[in-house]
Amino acid sequence: MTCPPPTDAWIALPDGRRLAARLWRPATETPAPAILEYLPYRKRDGTAPRDATTHPVFAAAGYVCIRVDVAGTGDSDGLFDDEYSEQELTDGEAVVAWIARQPWCDGNVGMIGISWGGFNGLQLAARRPPALKAIVTCCSTVDRYADDIHYMGGCLLTDNFNWGAQMLAYQSRPPDPALRGDWRERWIERIEALPFLAARWLDHSVRDAYWRHGSVCEDWQAINAAVLAVGGWADAYVNAPLALAANLSAPAKALIGPWEHKYPHIARINPADFHGEVIDWFDRWLKGEPNGVERLPACRAFIQEHDASPSPRYGPRSGRWIGEAAWPSPNVVPRVLHLGAGRLSAAPDSNSREGAGERVVTTPCHVDSAVPDSNVGGGAGGRTVVATPHYVGLAAACFCPGIRIDNELAADQAPDDAASVCFDTDALEAPLELLGRPVVEIAFSADRPVAQLCFRLCDVAPGGESQRITYRAFNLTHHAGSGSPAAIEPGRICHARIALNECAHRLRIGHRLRLAVSTSYWPVVWPAPVAAAVALHLSQCRLVLPERRVSGEVMDPAAPGDPIDFPVQAAEILREPANRTERGIAPDGAHVLETSDDFGASRDPAHELETGSHVAQRYSIHPDDPLSARHEARWRYEFRRGDWRVRIHSESVMTSDADSFHLAREVTAWEGETIAIARKWEEHIPRGLS
Repeated sequence: MTCPPPTDAWIALPDGRRLAARLWRPATETPAPAILEYLPYRKRDGTAPRDATTHPVFAAAGYVCIRVDVAGTGDSDGLFDDEYSEQELTDGEAVVAWIARQPWCDGNVGMIGISWGGFNGLQLAARRPPALKAIVTCCSTVDRYADDIHYMGGCLLTDNFNWGAQMLAYQSRPPDPALRGDWRERWIERIEALPFLAARWLDHSVRDAYWRHGSVCEDWQAINAAVLAVGGWADAYVNAPLALAANLSAPAKALIGPWEHKYPHIARINPADFHGEVIDWFDRWLKGEPNGVERLPACRAFIQEHDASPSPRYGPRSGRWIGEAAWPSPNVVPRVLHLGAGRLSAAPDSNSREGAGERVVTTPCHVDSAVPDSNVGGGAGGRTVVATPHYVGLAAACFCPGIRIDNELAADQAPDDAASVCFDTDALEAPLELLGRPVVEIAFSADRPVAQLCFRLCDVAPGGESQRITYRAFNLTHHAGSGSPAAIEPGRICHARIALNECAHRLRIGHRLRLAVSTSYWPVVWPAPVAAAVALHLSQCRLVLPERRVSGEVMDPAAPGDPIDFPVQAAEILREPANRTERGIAPDGAHVLETSDDFGASRDPAHELETGSHVAQRYSIHPDDPLSARHEARWRYEFRRGDWRVRIHSESVMTSDADSFHLAREVTAWEGETIAIARKWEEHIPRGLS
């Protein structure tokens, strides 16, 4: 079935505001189920290239597809206030109800979305609008504090600021004059009212009511819609699919491939037939077709293996698909490894037993006084002191691969490993397969009231190439919970249990498993305010692995197929995309990472709008000065149609001192060659225990 071209529509909200929508209709007058995608990313140009690859395919399969701009974005009325705000979700409920009332809808509504749309799909499902029967959520989260772009284990992610800078650029764009005669008035109004999102998120450094809002893990039973949760191991959002499969009472399945932050059919790592998965899911739960998707494995996952040369560049990944009928799975059992003097072993290391003394592992940039022993929580024992340079993490690449053009993946970890404290197994005599969340249990003490640790689990090949399997950063002031962290009493022995991110990986014979530990992970994590030395009291430290043990595959994994042919936007390319990544050391010794992504420029022949964008970022930090950390982001947007031309430049800078975070941003917008508006903002946020 082919479908007519998309049409623009307006959705009237109960308070009189209108949301802008784009509709794809099947080639039939019979009422059909509907699929909603609800985003602040501009249907007219922002997501148009991606929308062209999905909604026409779903419409051809017999669905009405609706792509809606959130209030205050794109061509919609109103002002944008925050991500997943009460306004956004209340409007979303009204949109679902509006769709169900339309004569072209049979009353059954589904939602689809990746990232933002994956988040609000889950959040709206938890509010139970009657017409919403099923969702497909991709690259999303169930816990907005623990597993989003803002904080990880209580550590501040630099992407909190990065994302705020990106949203500043996004929300500075004007409505389309072809759809709104009042475009200029609305444009100026929006820029005047832009929320300082990065500062707002910094104001909530603990897991408070702000983050609990929209976190569906607060009440798993609230969701009664059928949920297909899709994720990718290269993405930042890897924990939601298996959490949903384990905790929902509603029908729920997890599908996790090797993909980055993209819909799987357009992923640059092993693309797959996403369309078929979505259509089958909605055919079952919106159309009632007995196609058996409810009998799929609870978890379908791509088990990765070590690649010959880990690279930040995109390309195919080694591995295979498996299926687990239930999740949690009886095939996954805990395997305990103990931390010893540079070793991971099945039995405790004799050198780490009580009274075995101290092993100090530091790097030249920061050698602090030894962390004093304490009788609180355990006596003196074998210890390893971790105090690493602040540039550890430069091999991590991007926090959320899939946003830039390329150069986003974690590279060979050997340089970061060399500057970290590492615990290795012997060369494996049998393969080791992991599926789930490894857990690190530690006893620690620190010489500062605020300190961080980052744990990386790596697959080390016989030649020394180190591939990151999974990782997790942890703010040690959160060892008793993220609701009410407390300063560390220097020398006091405390305990923490850190669940690393979900993973699926098979280590080959002859490879070694490595746990690498550092007190920094720049530029993924903003550094603690002081350089700390953290002692691991080894007799009380262990690594618990989720080992998958099967003798042959016990069931058909129902792996997704290869991607089908799908339509693409017929855009005229005016400037080709290009990107670069440069690393260096400044004259003052600071380590510098600079990235440039020119997303190119194009013309949409459907409405003649020309668009182009570019972003440049700079991260810098001195190896032995956490207060030298600096992040800069500069965005440019350009729009043109005939004689109409608009340009927007935005710049954001973040620094910190021992007491506060300092954020500055500015926007300059031109209409033609005349400045339409120029604004600057500054915020200074107390850093507390971040």
